[in-house]
Amino acid sequence: MRSLTLSVVYVNRMTLTSALGTGLSAMRENLASSTGGLRPSRWPDSDVPCFLGEVDLSSVAELPAARRSRNNRLIELALEQDGFASAVADEVARAGAHRVGVVMGTSTSGIDRAEEAFRHLDADGRFEPQFWQPQVFTPHAPGDYVAERLGLQGPCLTVSAACASSAKVFAVARRWLEQDLVDAVVVGGADNLCLSVIYGFHSLQLVAPEPCRPFSPDRQGISLGEAAGFALLTRKSDGLVRLAGVGESCDAYHMSSAHPDGLGAKLSMQRALDAADLTLAQVDYVNLHGTGTRANDDVEGRVCAAMADDRTLFSATKGWTGHTLGAAGIVESVLTINAIVTGLVPGTMNTQVSEAGFNLLLNNEQHQVRRALTNSFGFGGNNCSVVFEAI
Repeated sequence: MRSLTLSVVYVNRMTLTSALGTGLSAMRENLASSTGGLRPSRWPDSDVPCFLGEVDLSSVAELPAARRSRNNRLIELALEQDGFASAVADEVARAGAHRVGVVMGTSTSGIDRAEEAFRHLDADGRFEPQFWQPQVFTPHAPGDYVAERLGLQGPCLTVSAACASSAKVFAVARRWLEQDLVDAVVVGGADNLCLSVIYGFHSLQLVAPEPCRPFSPDRQGISLGEAAGFALLTRKSDGLVRLAGVGESCDAYHMSSAHPDGLGAKLSMQRALDAADLTLAQVDYVNLHGTGTRANDDVEGRVCAAMADDRTLFSATKGWTGHTLGAAGIVESVLTINAIVTGLVPGTMNTQVSEAGFNLLLNNEQHQVRRALTNSFGFGGNNCSVVFEAI
């Protein structure tokens, strides 16, 4: 019988590829120089006036035909950074491939490839053979691709819970480790830009024509982005931070709006804090969901203002990367862990004046961070908060 240490889970490796940079070194360089990743939209066939957080995939070799999609290429680029794939291989060598699991978060999965398939229907209105890709046209495509790419044979799951998807991966992985189903879990998220995303959010009147300005009195909406990121979780400390707590909730108030009193948001934050045996006053930094929409920032702002005190620092980081949807949870988890590891707390880029009722950082600040919380709140009332703690 394997010995089991409950509730002690560590993040030992991480990597992130987004508009803020390919890999951690580029991300840290751009953070230090206050160089954000949002640029005026040049997306093919889109006439929506907006700024996007696009990732350059030109260096990624074409994938095998069965796996070909922009999202998988984004995943491939991310896996090549920061020695992450090698770290996973080391874990496989120690524990065995069947003892290493995968939990991926996504919301778009292979939608970009489906768009392309419909643009290239043959004379009979059928998909061309190059688009017969059952491993791509499924919500589980990211998890399936990562497991195959890394040679993992443990449990494999893809979470699709809107913008909370790749925050909830930490909750699933923690349960697997506590139940001794695995010795290590690769968690992550990947979502790419595509016309369905750009026009979908534009149809909801949520896309800003300028770079997003979270918690600004004159904010106009979101800026969209794409990203892929990963973390390696185990029960043994070998690096970065401890996963101190995860809280989940679903208020199910509305398909695309949060509960006006923030009941689900507050519950997920409180559950994460309770799991970590902390109050918000004991947390040094909170990475906000902070989309830049009128409704989201109002609700999250009221919840955090009611729970906060003056010593806790807050910031919203989507002005650096864009809102990466199903990848937002892993993007902001990596940025949060980076604040603990390096002491660089990112400011709320593009916001000049804050109407938040708490200590919202507008500019970067060096600050010792031992405990940090990150929020991810998605459509359908999907909410997840994660607490990380220095080792």
